[in-house]
Formats: sequence, C-alpha cells, structure tokens
Amino acid sequence: MKRRAFLTGLGGALGCALCTSRASVAAEHVPWSYAGETGPEHWGTMDPAASVCSVGGQQSPLDIVGSTSASLPRVELAWKPLAGRIVNNGHTIQVDPASGSTMAVGGAHYELVQFHFHAPSEHRIEGRSFPMEVHFVHKDPQSGALGVLGVFMNPGRANPAFKALMDAMPGQAGAAATLPAGIDMKALLPASLRYFAYEGSLTTPPCSETVDWRVCVDPIEVAPEDIQRFTALYPMNARPIQKLHRRYVLVSP
Repeated sequence: MKRRAFLTGLGGALGCALCTSRASVAAEHVPWSYAGETGPEHWGTMDPAASVCSVGGQQSPLDIVGSTSASLPRVELAWKPLAGRIVNNGHTIQVDPASGSTMAVGGAHYELVQFHFHAPSEHRIEGRSFPMEVHFVHKDPQSGALGVLGVFMNPGRANPAFKALMDAMPGQAGAAATLPAGIDMKALLPASLRYFAYEGSLTTPPCSETVDWRVCVDPIEVAPEDIQRFTALYPMNARPIQKLHRRYVLVSP
C-alpha cells in the first residue's frame, strides 16, 4: 500500500497522460508512437519522466491467465447523458465528457474524465485478443488515483452509441468536434459487469503505476464496418503485453 501511495503521488507529479486533455498536452513534450524509434520498447528511455515504462513492476496491459475468483465489490456507475467533445489526439479517438459522471467500487469513488479506444485490444484473455477495447478513465479527485474500466469489443450487431461516435470523430489529428446529443454511454457496456481486477499502470507514457484496473469479462458487439472506420485511422494503437511479476488478477463471480 505504501508503494501504491508513493506511485500515486509520483503519477500526479509527472502528469497523467490519460486524465484530461490538458494533462495529455503536458505529457506530449517528447513525441511517442506505437512503432519504430519512438515505439513502446523506447518509451522508458526517451524521457526521464517515463522511465517507469521500462523499469516498473506493475505495468499494463496484461494477458489475463489463471485469474483467481474473489468476492469483489460491484461496479456502480452514475453516468450522466453524454455531452462534451470528441478529439482525435494523434494516438486515438478520445471523448472528453462534461463533468458529473462517476464510478464507485466498494469504498473507492471516481469521476469520469475521458474514454478512448484501442485496436486491437490491449488486454488479452488466455492469449485471446479482441478487435478493439474501450477504456473509461476515472480519477479519484482526492488522491489522484485512477480507476479504469476496460471493455472488449467484438464484431457483430450494430451498436448505436459506437456508430454515433464514429460518425462524429474528426479524421485529422489534433482536431476536435462537439458530441451530438442523445448518445447513451451505457450502450458501450456489456449486460454483465463481471470484471477482472488488478493493480497496474497507464498504457501510454508516462506509464505511471497508479491505476486500479477493472476489465469486463464479457465483450460488447459493434458493427464490423464501424471497427473498420476506426482502424482506418488507427490500425494499431495497442501497447504490447507486459509481465505480471508478483501480481494477482482477481475475477468477480
């Protein structure tokens, strides 16, 4: 716990690449990417502020293998109707919602600060990858700790919420647009909120180890053509799988 508290403070000092658009800009002073000389294998040496990308012991994402069943608290979401803006930040499509949406898990309480997409999925289950994954990034306003809810995405039936986001997303890096009214964020969630839980990190620089991960067991379905619209912009924006080290992954019943 002392280590997690220290790293939470460190993460706040470094600036969180996934918390707000303003913080994202602060973390962008050293360009990074998903391939080549600025790709994941170099993140930890490109910037001293991101050294934990290379030396950290609680990095994300994981291939979730051999999880342990546990009596975990329910994920309770109080998300308001979606409003705000959608941004093409050069690494992904990110939604910056208006304030007021929250997530509670047991005694932990967070505010939703943004959500964004990866292709293919960053996490895996027993070696299986999914075409996409969405990360709902929440922040504890008191401690600065992050609670990220991950959801896998499979091709299948059309998902009106995802389609609306793909319709609204800017095609040019650095561009932003106002979100259309009427998008239901909860349509991006599976019917069951059973989840895997573990302590990890941001999956982009500075890779701060300040994240309590909850990854939903069940995927959602979205139209294949909407996946293709995202991957036309970002065909690969997933960090490679990281080592588990001495961590345990729990799963709710």
